[in-house]
Amino acid sequence: MRAKKSLGQNFLLDANLQRAIVRVPDIRKSDTVMEIGPGTGALTNHLLGRSERLILVELDDELAKSLQSFSQNREDVDVIHEDFLRLDLSQLVEDFSKLVVIGNIPYNITAPIIFKLMNCPRPREIVLMVQREVAERLIAEVGTSQYGALSVGLRAVAEVEKVLNVPRRAFRPVPRVDSALVRIRPFDPPPMTPQDEKFLRVVTRSVFQWRRKQIQKILRDHHDLKLPKDAIEEISRNTGWDLSRRPETFAPSDFIQLAFMIQKFLFT
Repeated sequence: MRAKKSLGQNFLLDANLQRAIVRVPDIRKSDTVMEIGPGTGALTNHLLGRSERLILVELDDELAKSLQSFSQNREDVDVIHEDFLRLDLSQLVEDFSKLVVIGNIPYNITAPIIFKLMNCPRPREIVLMVQREVAERLIAEVGTSQYGALSVGLRAVAEVEKVLNVPRRAFRPVPRVDSALVRIRPFDPPPMTPQDEKFLRVVTRSVFQWRRKQIQKILRDHHDLKLPKDAIEEISRNTGWDLSRRPETFAPSDFIQLAFMIQKFLFT
């Protein structure tokens, strides 16, 4: 099968890596496993029979047809010929606590896929192949140049780890970048309401747009925040934070606390 550049296809050919990847998620017999972009079935073959149900979401017409033919005699496999980003997952899955998502996903839509999966309710576990640079951003330490809004937004609601580096030569066609496998396990119960999470994204996006500036200046001047001076002083007094620090020095837990406090000043 010739890979389609328009769909960001790179097929994983290394059988040892295929087996290593499917061993990462904690898949139970009663689970539903959803594979995003199964392609030619490199991971699919190793997932068959491990769970109660396997859902294969494939956008490519030829590949979807091939998968449907391959699975037509299996009652435990469903092929969904659709764009994952347009799917209503709640129409496919009843119990998200038994949902495990796995996929070798197109690099150009990595962030939208992660954000979609982080909408509530969330899968119990997510294992994704991503560009190595993105993986490093997801797990970046506080205070580093790679630490940013994506790092905070994901780690505020989930535990994230890089479990495997994957060289570019493992794929055909060979991509221009190396890859990494990340494992995401959302916190249960969620630490915030969906509305609080939405506002946290507003805060993190705002401060990292101006990551070279001091937090106190961002809180005062950014058009999405515009806190009065007395509110900023109260935040500093109540937390003990030095607000002359820059955004990358604040941990995800600090941003959660900051977002709660900003909401109090802006909306009460």
